[in-house]
Amino acid sequence: MKLVKDTEGKILDANNVSDKEAEEAFKKTIETKEAHYFSRSRKAIWHKGKTSGFTQKVTELRIDDDQDSVWMTVDIGDGASCHVGYRSCFYRSIPMGPIDNGRKIEMEFLEKEKKFDPEEVYKGQPNPTKI
Repeated sequence: MKLVKDTEGKILDANNVSDKEAEEAFKKTIETKEAHYFSRSRKAIWHKGKTSGFTQKVTELRIDDDQDSVWMTVDIGDGASCHVGYRSCFYRSIPMGPIDNGRKIEMEFLEKEKKFDPEEVYKGQPNPTKI
């Protein structure tokens, strides 16, 4: 697991790093000092920000005692990390309490404004996010 936070300590993203492709993306991150990820939906390694322009400049990498989790600090300036336009991929909050089988859980959007319009930036590319 790779946990990504900005220089202010806010969590931006979390990623799997346990398969061969994700390991290769992590090696590219170390070598270039800019974030690279493996997308399971695209089945490809990509340089974060190549399309959107919002690159993640890595300022620190830490690893846990089991060496199976990484904490990566990145500088995104005033940009965004989430491909649906929000600064963080963790822009929604799940309400706590009893869950009735027939009740739809309504998430609260913690970020009210998007940093960019994903339709404009990604121009018809498929988006795997379920909002």
